[in-house]
Amino acid sequence: MSASITRQPPIPPITAPPVFRGTGLTHAGRVRERNEDAILTDPEGVLWAVADGMGGYGHGDVAADIVIEHIAGLSDDALAAPGLRMRIEEANRAILARAADAGMNRMGAAVVAAMIKNSIATIAWVGDCRAYLWRRGILRLLTRDHSVVQEMVDQGLLRDEERELHPERHVVTRAVGIDAQVRVDTVSVPVIAGDRMLLCSDGLTTCLPDQEIAAIISDAADPEGLCRALVMRALELGAPDNVSVIGVFASGDG
Repeated sequence: MSASITRQPPIPPITAPPVFRGTGLTHAGRVRERNEDAILTDPEGVLWAVADGMGGYGHGDVAADIVIEHIAGLSDDALAAPGLRMRIEEANRAILARAADAGMNRMGAAVVAAMIKNSIATIAWVGDCRAYLWRRGILRLLTRDHSVVQEMVDQGLLRDEERELHPERHVVTRAVGIDAQVRVDTVSVPVIAGDRMLLCSDGLTTCLPDQEIAAIISDAADPEGLCRALVMRALELGAPDNVSVIGVFASGDG
């Protein structure tokens, strides 16, 4: 009788989690007199946000600053989705209170924020700021616009390629600081080494289609180069609105 042989499966090597590095850039654009966007970047690679003040309501820059200030106060130890949602809800109340105390007209902001913990990116958003994930040449939109045009596309009343030509393309159905209650959507996705994330205001996406954004992300050597290339391309195309971008790269040298 032959002796039994025990075979041990190979033990996979232990790999360090990815390291997240990013930067942001914001520009008034070619038409607007002032920049009503605001951004949050994090040297620790955890918390990122873009807020787009709604100029049509007045004091959009104030609203955007309030949103960013509240998100920036989120602790790194907080649960991502509930924490982001809570901070945006607090910003909603703060904007309403600020407008009432100062006798201002209504003011509001769209926002997209990302918290990256344990290689999971949690995205929270209100309005038409967007988050994208680029992986191995494929660009994926993580958010869904809260806008009149998006609802028309969903209902089959408008083709996706027609959205930027519609006269109501800038009309959002949700914003921070407009109503007493704000609904915040969230989504969480795993992030691996080699991934690239983009957060942006609609000033970018009204100028550049997703295919061109994907090509620019693919060609970028680092987050700084990505942000410069995206903003410069939007400016070349006329940039009728403020343009804000944040690029975050996940590298495997952790």
